[in-house]
Amino acid sequence: MLEHVFTNAKIVLANTVLDGSLVVRDDLIQDIQDTPSALPGAYDLQGDYLMPGFVELHTDNLEKHMSPRPKTDWPSTAAVIAHDTQIAGAGITTVLDALSLGDINQSSERIAKCGKMVEGISHAVRENLLRADHLIHLRCEVSYPGLPAALRQNINNSLLRMMSVMDHTPGQRQFTSLEAYYTYFKGKYGLSDAELEIFIRERRRDQEMYGDAHRRIVVEIARDLKIALASHDDATENHVAEAVKDGMTVAEFPTTIEAAKASHDLGLNVLMGAPNVVRGGSHSGNISAHELAQKGYLDTLSSDYIPQSLLHGAMLLFDDIETINLPQAINMISKTPAESIGLDDRGELACGKRADLVHVHHSPHHPIVRGVWSLGRRVS
Repeated sequence: MLEHVFTNAKIVLANTVLDGSLVVRDDLIQDIQDTPSALPGAYDLQGDYLMPGFVELHTDNLEKHMSPRPKTDWPSTAAVIAHDTQIAGAGITTVLDALSLGDINQSSERIAKCGKMVEGISHAVRENLLRADHLIHLRCEVSYPGLPAALRQNINNSLLRMMSVMDHTPGQRQFTSLEAYYTYFKGKYGLSDAELEIFIRERRRDQEMYGDAHRRIVVEIARDLKIALASHDDATENHVAEAVKDGMTVAEFPTTIEAAKASHDLGLNVLMGAPNVVRGGSHSGNISAHELAQKGYLDTLSSDYIPQSLLHGAMLLFDDIETINLPQAINMISKTPAESIGLDDRGELACGKRADLVHVHHSPHHPIVRGVWSLGRRVS
């Protein structure tokens, strides 16, 4: 029987912080006490925090390991293992790897490597090679002509837990500002002004031809599979109303305060990037996650492209905003994301829940992850 006792800990529960000890038996939390443990083999946190394992709904961090240098391919299973090491080291014990089905650039490496990433994740999970619990989140670009075929190839994977509807057509949602669009895509693809004008015309054409029909396909598949569905980059109240009508439960990266407020008020889980909090703003010039948190419209943080930003962003919100206490900040990276996709067995420190635990030292300079346990077994 696997048993661990954690003592002299500030235990971050869903609603309070308790000074005491926590007992793990096998893979579940067995007991939580408000007194230190006298057992000589207890793991002494020396007054540091014991937090629930973090739950990540949307990260494309794997892509960097698939292509560690430009025009350089890496074996998919090796890439997944390297990615997983970063994930677990950041205190993330459940991760939804966000894989793009399609892109607005049809020669994108995302399209070419999606299948390899699915195979790499599936193989690594099947062979028990990973530290964190990896699931799949399919990001569906509705203007991509090949989306229906890509869906057919991937929707029967047992790891699929979430789908999102994306539309990166210029002049709307993430890129309501064409100036920001020009800056981003000229830098990303090295296009001239003339080439970018052609690129924009073609993307708008694709959206008109495929956008609505492909959105309906994605919504129907998510309903049939009974998996979580998310909107992406909503900018208006009409976008939010459409998301609610389609049964979406998560609003990923709303780009305006109007859309974030409407999403929050209508019960969608508003998700923003932790890098946005750490950097002090959006990399694409949209709303500040910190500002949304101050107004009470932010529910969940995602590490997006930097795993270590998840804890860092949550602690910054706790440090900077008087109305957000520590349990509320940690709920944003544990309990709330877990519940929003139906993972009710994790996300909080409570008896009977999975023993996914993170030992955190909150120094004056930066929060530090000092230990991570998944199902009661140390993984970092």
